[in-house]
Amino acid sequence: MLHPLKKRAAVLLSISTAVAAAALATPVTAAPAAPAAQAAPAPSKAALRWTGCATPRYPTLQCASLKVPLDHARPAGRQIALALTRVPHTAATSQGPLLVNPGGPGGSGRTLAGFVASALPKDVAAQYDVIGFDPRGVGKSEPALDCGAGHFTPVRPDSVPRDEATEQANLERVRSFAESCGTKHADVLPHIDTVSAARDIEVLRGALGAERISYFGYSYGTYLGAVYAKLHPGRVHRLVLDSVVDPGGVWYEDNLSQDLAFDARHKAFLAWVATYDETYRLGTDPEEVEERWYAMREALREAPAGGKVGPAELEDTFMPGGYFNGYWPNLAEAFAAYAVKADPKPLVAAYERFGAVEPSAGNGYSVYTAVQCRDSAWPKDWNQWRADMWRTHARAPFMTWNNAWYNAPCAFWPTEPLKAPDVTNADLPPALLLQATEDAATPFEGALSMREKLKGAALVVEEGGGNHGISLSGNKCLDEKVSAYLKTGRAADATCPAQAAPKPTAATRAVPASAGGAALHGLLGFRG
Repeated sequence: MLHPLKKRAAVLLSISTAVAAAALATPVTAAPAAPAAQAAPAPSKAALRWTGCATPRYPTLQCASLKVPLDHARPAGRQIALALTRVPHTAATSQGPLLVNPGGPGGSGRTLAGFVASALPKDVAAQYDVIGFDPRGVGKSEPALDCGAGHFTPVRPDSVPRDEATEQANLERVRSFAESCGTKHADVLPHIDTVSAARDIEVLRGALGAERISYFGYSYGTYLGAVYAKLHPGRVHRLVLDSVVDPGGVWYEDNLSQDLAFDARHKAFLAWVATYDETYRLGTDPEEVEERWYAMREALREAPAGGKVGPAELEDTFMPGGYFNGYWPNLAEAFAAYAVKADPKPLVAAYERFGAVEPSAGNGYSVYTAVQCRDSAWPKDWNQWRADMWRTHARAPFMTWNNAWYNAPCAFWPTEPLKAPDVTNADLPPALLLQATEDAATPFEGALSMREKLKGAALVVEEGGGNHGISLSGNKCLDEKVSAYLKTGRAADATCPAQAAPKPTAATRAVPASAGGAALHGLLGFRG
């Protein structure tokens, strides 16, 4: 669903064969989220030793490491380490820790602490210790998952399986990845899931010496925050959820909903291109522009651009435009260069910027699959996947099959699924939810569902907005609502206008300042 993989995403998601076979023969099962009393005892505040790890951008940043149980049902057993960052409060009176999470699952949150502390008004940030963390398995936390290199090496088979050979090639890729995870990380995979990560947050709260914590999560981070709040409602001070996951669709149904929303967002991009025909020369009719985009996709089946960009890589390249319209001018230039001027070089450059994997992507994608496949049940019968994807593809051809193959390791995952907890919660202080009406990665209905489940929650809507991750990204109205809530804890339903759409830019590598949010979206990544 929310994939922490692509070029900017590190900031857009295996022991012996005998042991892996034993793990498969003896499925690991677990009950739904248990009461807070079953969580591991929190260590003392002295367990955290903060040291300076300043960067030029974040000169007060500090780092630490926290030990947590691999299996919270066995708190005295094997320990793993979480990597933490902190920007300390500077006000005379503190409101305590504010934990931040960029989503994923699989996204690293260490840099996000510095970003959030600097993006909030100074008087608000001064009241909090802003805490970033790499969840279990992620980034600098230990052990870090990496199930196999080369999974996204171009050129991959066409994502749309028009024949049996293409489908089998894609199935072999995803089955091999799942088997590699089971071989390399058999001892860890049963404990990489959202409930375990939420229990880690409670251990972190104890290590921070805080009676209560505040939490600010984007994307998948909204679900992680809601699960933590379900386990420990009395430990929540403030809860900000931006671009909200539908907790009722975790995760197979949420992905199908996402496919439809991404297709609509891609059409919005193509319509934007049509309004600037004088720049891009791709036509004034959105349907004509769409036809030319799919003609480009078809041509790349026969001759991948630069030997790198086939149909699957093309989808990877344009999918980030569904997360952030600040990328639209760059993507439109690449599209026009290929379709109008027969020049593939800008398209290859766009792929390398937006679509190509980077060295850390193997970790992010490994955690993404580990969490999503473990959190809840996925169909094990490939015939169901095939039927559902073709039905959805008929309505939403842009990335239905691309997204299917991204998640398809779950059809072959070597651990048994858990039951997703019901996050319904009447014991929380009021939460603040923020949601754009046209968000593709977490469609609007998810925010409505979450608000129903969190009693007293307020929903701030960015009317007409289509970006994913909307606060602290340039919308003054939204940012004022977040700041007021973090100050006072009071929130009410509200509507904010969306930021203006970007305008064409001359330089392919430029992100227009008018779009806002480039810094945030570099941290959230794509599919993350």
